[in-house]
Amino acid sequence: MTVLHWATISPFLLAILIPFLYKYARPIHTGWFVLVLPLVLFIYFIQFIPITSAGDVIEYSVPWVPSLGINFTVYLDGLSLLFLLLITGIGTLVILYSIYYLSKKTEKLNNFYVYLLMFMGAMLGVVLSDNLIVLYVFWELTSLASSLLISYWFHREKSTYGAQKSMLITVFGGLSMLGGFCLLYVMTGTFSIREIIAHVDLITTSTLFLPAMLLILLGAFTKSAQFPFHIWLPDAMEAPTPVSAYLHSATMVKAGIYLVARLTPVFGGGAEWFWILSVVGITTLCWGSISAVRQKDLKSILAFSTISQLGLIMCLLGLGSASLYYGEGTETIYTTAILAAVFHLINHATFKGSLFMTAGIIDHETGTRDIRKLGGLMTIMPVTFTISLIGLASMAGLPPFNGFLSKEMFFTGVLNSTELDIFNMQTLGVLFPILAWIASVFTFVYCMVMFFKTFTGKFKPENYDVKHVHEAPIGMLISPIILASLVVIFGFFPNLLAYTLIEPAMAAILPNLLAEGEVFYVNIYHWHGFNAELFMTMGVIALGTFIFLMMKRWSKMAFYLKERDPLNWFYDNSLSGLISGSQFITRIQMTGLLRDYFVYMCVFMILLFSYTMYRYDAFAIDTVNVTGIDPFMWILTLVFIGATLVIPFINHRITAIIVVGVIGFLLALFFVVFRAPDLALTQLLVETVTVVLFMLAFYHLPELRKESFKPRFNFVNLIISIAVGGLVTAIAFSAAALGNEANFESIAEYFIQNSKELAGGYNMVNVILVDFRGLDTLLEVLVLGIAALGVVALIKLRMTGREDV
Repeated sequence: MTVLHWATISPFLLAILIPFLYKYARPIHTGWFVLVLPLVLFIYFIQFIPITSAGDVIEYSVPWVPSLGINFTVYLDGLSLLFLLLITGIGTLVILYSIYYLSKKTEKLNNFYVYLLMFMGAMLGVVLSDNLIVLYVFWELTSLASSLLISYWFHREKSTYGAQKSMLITVFGGLSMLGGFCLLYVMTGTFSIREIIAHVDLITTSTLFLPAMLLILLGAFTKSAQFPFHIWLPDAMEAPTPVSAYLHSATMVKAGIYLVARLTPVFGGGAEWFWILSVVGITTLCWGSISAVRQKDLKSILAFSTISQLGLIMCLLGLGSASLYYGEGTETIYTTAILAAVFHLINHATFKGSLFMTAGIIDHETGTRDIRKLGGLMTIMPVTFTISLIGLASMAGLPPFNGFLSKEMFFTGVLNSTELDIFNMQTLGVLFPILAWIASVFTFVYCMVMFFKTFTGKFKPENYDVKHVHEAPIGMLISPIILASLVVIFGFFPNLLAYTLIEPAMAAILPNLLAEGEVFYVNIYHWHGFNAELFMTMGVIALGTFIFLMMKRWSKMAFYLKERDPLNWFYDNSLSGLISGSQFITRIQMTGLLRDYFVYMCVFMILLFSYTMYRYDAFAIDTVNVTGIDPFMWILTLVFIGATLVIPFINHRITAIIVVGVIGFLLALFFVVFRAPDLALTQLLVETVTVVLFMLAFYHLPELRKESFKPRFNFVNLIISIAVGGLVTAIAFSAAALGNEANFESIAEYFIQNSKELAGGYNMVNVILVDFRGLDTLLEVLVLGIAALGVVALIKLRMTGREDV
């Protein structure tokens, strides 16, 4: 494997060592050992910036399951490098922050850092994988690690509820996404993203295009908390604040954004992709910003704010995909939306990460995050106040911070969309600037609420759960200070990112729009003159300020008092309905009667096989090519049936065992007749040993007694029995008839030709059992192993006679 492969799996390797470090190096905070890895990875990935900036890519492949087209192929271009730097850079700051946030004396740090490293490795795998199946494996690992981190404080009911909710929703989306990946494979014959993009013409003309797109978008929407799947993110705030700052602002929730951006060359350019992304994104943007205003908890406000910002990026990716409709030579106005999406993705990670960390600091030092209790912290916590001011100003879209630049570009993107002459945007396009402006107003309002409710007003120490409220230690402040500094630096010098990260990412999202040697023009600056975007920003500030000043009036409305998202009602009732429904079915099905279980299985088999054979017109009987039956076979068959029918009427155990043995030996004789000497020999040995053991064991038991009962005739059972027998007979006749008609080659020829060459054995029966059916044999050996362990356990724990029974 290459260094890039080892870098991808390095977090998993370190996670294996964490329990030992935690146990044998307890005086040292485990986070110090973990901190080294993301820092080294960040430095390692930075060296690829000149390569991706030049338009080059790096690709290495390691075979995994080559027979199925599944290889661990890492593919590094401008888009993946951007996410790699976010994952490792923010990861380094989050781990440094967690060292001071989580106490080494009271917290189970081994669990925390194992889960965190597992998540980091999974995210690296998601953004580096070129193979869709490998990407899916890492994708589901992010869901698992996220749920474990959310439920880190598992003794809290809300934590386990949030973890379960996150797992159910994101895994549901992941399974849907897997179905979409399989459909892409059906259309293209490959799981490689690069090769799928090369076959885009084949995909767009396929009838599976729309189902594949919808299934994949379900995975992206659930992971990136898009409406209406966003409801898991606010409950995920029960996780420790370092988790929220890492997973739910900078990395995991952006996995869906990454997937959409990566597959835009495959599905972009069509009306379906354009409208679904744009509408879902703008809806999520508005819903999240309006819902954030109602929250009373700092992290809840930031959670809905994250939902809103993710919707903004998703909407921009949808609007920008229209540039693929026009193809090479597309005008800049159509690609501005993609530029804004990439730039805002970076900006959001910086200001939202710092805000989550300051929220954690406030909670850590005051014991509460309730804005109704907070206030007057400006002079008590001046550094936290300054960091929060920078982050909130950037999120609100105020100059000179980086959030203002990307928010202005967002306005430019939605305004440009009204000029599109496709997809009915001439009429419906006007809604996007209006909704974007309304959402921005509410964004400005909740930023003001967070700032003024937390830091201004009178300081009331009686509202806090700690005796002495003070500024956080410097170690906890370093990470948010760095992020806040990046907010300022990227605000004043945005073009530092123009051709190092933003343009290569755009080129990866829109690979077919540039001729060889061309690049996208990226020039970000503050002053564009008095244009529509500036007036929209001024309107946001004016109306947002007015709404905040009128807060005492509208805060008494029922809308403001209900913090919980109303869509949670559907989730809670669906979950309770699923539980009650499964209990209802279980009560009907699990009767405790073996007869009922056979009825259920037989009815299911009858319906399934009957429909399948009817659907494919598989019923057939061939009377011409039927082989004759020799007289001695009739005799053997009659003796076999007679011995079977006699068993229920035998009263003596020894006699019954002898008759059962006769049946077994007759079965061995059938194997001999049908030219299966190996099976016949095995049957003879097993039957002989069984008969002898049974006779030795049952000789000392009392004779069988007849049980008197009145047999009842069950017409339903009769119908089912006849149906099963008739169906099996029909399948046997149909298989023989259709095989003769289609001239199917016997499968025996394959084993005759390949037993020696592929498995190195002349005995085909043994080769089939051991090699061609190796997994089946392995499972049989596993069952025998478990049985052996059970026997050993019974012998070791055998009763001495003094135990209570």
